[in-house]
Amino acid sequence: MKTSRLAMPAGFKQFALPLLCFAFSAGAQAQAQAQSVGTQEALYARSLAATCANCHGTDGKAAKGSALTSLAGLDKGYIVAQMKAFKAGTRPATVMHQISKGFNDAQIESLATYFSAQKK
Repeated sequence: MKTSRLAMPAGFKQFALPLLCFAFSAGAQAQAQAQSVGTQEALYARSLAATCANCHGTDGKAAKGSALTSLAGLDKGYIVAQMKAFKAGTRPATVMHQISKGFNDAQIESLATYFSAQKK
């Protein structure tokens, strides 16, 4: 029994391996770029969170016995709601009204995501 082979254009074999390598390389590069974007976003969120460290502690972990709230591990939705309340002036605060006005909604979301992911 004869098996049939697909006819390949002349010279195809010499380009098959480089094409395969190119396709693999392009896929690997796209994955690396996606990871890089994720890393950049994580670094950006961490840098935003660092602005909160003076009062709320590194990574949102306030010092034991502090009157200030630890942000680490709080629910994301709660953090967003509180930041928006500070920004609107509907939640009492000393300096958070001014500080919260310095963040846009995307930055508030980023901060909330970052702090909610931290261990208490």
